[in-house]
Amino acid sequence: MPLRPLPASGSAHSLYRRHYLQLPPRQSTFPQPRRLQRRFIHPNEFKPLVPPSPSSLGKAAPAKTYTRTRKWLRRLFYISLTTGIICVIDRTFYASSLTRTARTFGLGLVVALDYKINFRPDPPFASSIAAVHQRNAERLSDLLRHNGGLYLKIGQAIAMQSAILPPEFQKMFSRMFDDAPQNDWKDVERVVREDFGKSVEDVFGVSFTGDPTKGVMERRARASASVAQVHWARLADGREVAIKIQKREIAAQVQWDLWAFKIVSWIYSRWFDIPFYNLVPFVTERLFLETDFENEARNAEQMAEFVANEPRLRNRVYIPKVYHEFSSKRVMTAEWIEGVRLWDKEAITRPWRGGWREGSPGSHGTPLDPPDKQIPSREELAKRSVASLKIKPERTHWKGWKERGGLGLSLKEVMTTMVDLFSAQMFLWGWVHCDPHPGNIFVRRQPNGKPELVLIDHGLYIQMSPSFRHEYARFWKALMTFDNKTLKEVAGNWGISNPDIFATATLMRPYRGGKKSESSRKNIEELTKQERQQLLYERQQAIRKTIREMLSDETKWPHELVFIGRNLRIVQGNNQFLGSPVNRVKITATWASRALAESPDIPLSERIRNYGGHIVFHFVLFTSDLVFYISKIRQLLGWGGGMEDDIEKQMKLMARDMGVEVDDSLFEG
Repeated sequence: MPLRPLPASGSAHSLYRRHYLQLPPRQSTFPQPRRLQRRFIHPNEFKPLVPPSPSSLGKAAPAKTYTRTRKWLRRLFYISLTTGIICVIDRTFYASSLTRTARTFGLGLVVALDYKINFRPDPPFASSIAAVHQRNAERLSDLLRHNGGLYLKIGQAIAMQSAILPPEFQKMFSRMFDDAPQNDWKDVERVVREDFGKSVEDVFGVSFTGDPTKGVMERRARASASVAQVHWARLADGREVAIKIQKREIAAQVQWDLWAFKIVSWIYSRWFDIPFYNLVPFVTERLFLETDFENEARNAEQMAEFVANEPRLRNRVYIPKVYHEFSSKRVMTAEWIEGVRLWDKEAITRPWRGGWREGSPGSHGTPLDPPDKQIPSREELAKRSVASLKIKPERTHWKGWKERGGLGLSLKEVMTTMVDLFSAQMFLWGWVHCDPHPGNIFVRRQPNGKPELVLIDHGLYIQMSPSFRHEYARFWKALMTFDNKTLKEVAGNWGISNPDIFATATLMRPYRGGKKSESSRKNIEELTKQERQQLLYERQQAIRKTIREMLSDETKWPHELVFIGRNLRIVQGNNQFLGSPVNRVKITATWASRALAESPDIPLSERIRNYGGHIVFHFVLFTSDLVFYISKIRQLLGWGGGMEDDIEKQMKLMARDMGVEVDDSLFEG
C-alpha cells in the first residue's frame, strides 16, 4: 500500500488514528489549558538585530546627583562636629556648665508648658492635676540630682520652704538631704595645688608613704555634701583636724548655675504671676558666699566670739577653731570634733558608761583620748594608711561593753540649749546661722554631766540690721500677747497686708488674732472624682492668691525673713524629732522680750520701759506653758506625740483652708 503523505499539522499519533485506523480522536478527560489550545503562527518576517535610534528613545532623563542628600549629610556632620567640640570644651574647661544650663532651660520650658496646658480641673493630657504634679516633680528631682553641685544646695534651700508646694513636690524635696557622692582623690590634690601652689603633703605636712616625722591623712572623705567634702588628718604636731575641701567643679559651675537660677525664677515669677523674684538676688548672693570658705571661717570666728561673751551660753555651746595657715578660699581646716549627731537620739539618751566626772572625747575640759589610752604612733598610723582607707582612731570606749551606753543626757537640756542659741542669734546678736539641720550639730557630754552643743558648717549666715532686729523682736512679743495693733504696724512696714498669715508662718502654729474661727471643710472622701479635681484646683489657685495678697508690696519685704524662716522651721523640726521636749515658742518669745530690754543699741529710757514689760511678759507666757504641759500629759498617756505634733495637726487644717495640701512628712525636719 502506498504511503499517504502526512498532513502539515497535528501529531503523528493522532493522524495515525484518524487516517489508518479510522478511529475518532481520543477525548481527554481533563480540559486542556488555554495556553495549549492557542496556535502560534510565525509571521515569517525577520529583522536584523540593530540598536534603536536616539530619536526613537525620547528625551534623555538627567542622572541622579543626590545633591540635597549630600547637603543635609554635610550639615549633619558639621552640627555633630561642632556639638562634639563644644561638649569637649565645656567638659574640660567649664565642668559641663553649658550642658547643665541647657538642660535646665530645656526642662524649665517643658515644665512651664505642661502647667500652662494641663493645670486645670480636667487636664487634657493627664489623668489628674496630681499626675501633672507628680511627673513634673520627678523631672525636677532628676534635674537636681543629675546636675548635682549647687543645684542640690538650691534644692535644699527650696525644700525648707516647700509647704506652699503640692504634696508631690514636698515628697520630692524631702529627699534633698542625702549625702552627695565624693570626688576622686586626684581632684582633691588639684584643688589644694591650685590654691596653695604646693602638694597636699607639703601643705599639711603629711605623708602617705610612712614617714614617721610627718602627719597622716585619710584619702577617703569622712563626709561629702553638695559643695565640699571633709577629710580627717593628724598634723605632725599631733593636732587632729577636719579638712573641708571644695569640689573642684564648683568654682567653674557656680556662676553659671546661679545665673540659670535667676533666669528661670524671673520667667516663672512673670509667667505664673507669683511675686518672689525680688528675693532671688539676695538668695543667690547667700548661696554664692557658701562657696567662699574664707567667709565661712570669718562667720565661725564671729559666732565663737558672740558665744564667749554671752554667760548664758558660754559653757553650753562650742564653735570649732579654724586654722588659717591651712585654709584658703576653697580649703578650710578646723579642729576635729568627736560627738554624737543630733539625729542619734538613742546615743544621746542611753546611760553613760564612761568614768566618773569624765566627759565624752573632746568635750569642754576633756582630751580626745583618755590618759590611760595609748595613742597610736605615727609609724603605726602610716602603716595603717597603706593597708586601710580609714586610719582615724575610733573612740567608743565611753559607750562601755558592746557599746550599749550613750551620753546619758536629757533631751530637754539639749533642745533648750539649741533654742537658746538660735534665739540669741536672732534677737540679741543679729547674726543668724541659717542651716541648723541635725547634720550640723554635734552633742557632747561635759565632765559635769551637762550637754555641750557643737555648731559646724558656718557658710550660710545672714546679718540683721539693728532696726530690723528690734522690729522682729517686737513682732514676736506681739504674737504672744495678741497685740494685733503692733502686728499690723510691723507687718505693714514690711509690705505685708495680711499679718495673720505671716504670724502663722512665723510661729509655725495657727494664729487667728486671739479669736476662734469656724471653718466649713468639705470631706474630700465624699466627693466625686470630678468634684475632687475641681476642689484641688481651687485650693491651689487660692494659695497663689494668698501669697499675692500677703506680699502687697514685695519691695518692702525684708529679704532676711526668707532665711530666718528657714532657721525657725529647722529648729521646730529638730524639736519635733526629739519628741517635743521643750516649749519652743515660749523660749523664743522670752529671748525676743529680753533682747528689747538688753540690747545696747536701744536708748536707755526705752530699755527700762521694756524691762518692766519683760517682767509682765513672763506672766503672760504662763498660758503657753499650760498648753505645753497639757500636750505633755497627753503624750505620756499615749494620746499624742507632743506639742509640736499638735501644732502640726492644726497647721494642716489651717493650711487646707488657705489652699495648701500639706504632706505628712513635711514637718519631720
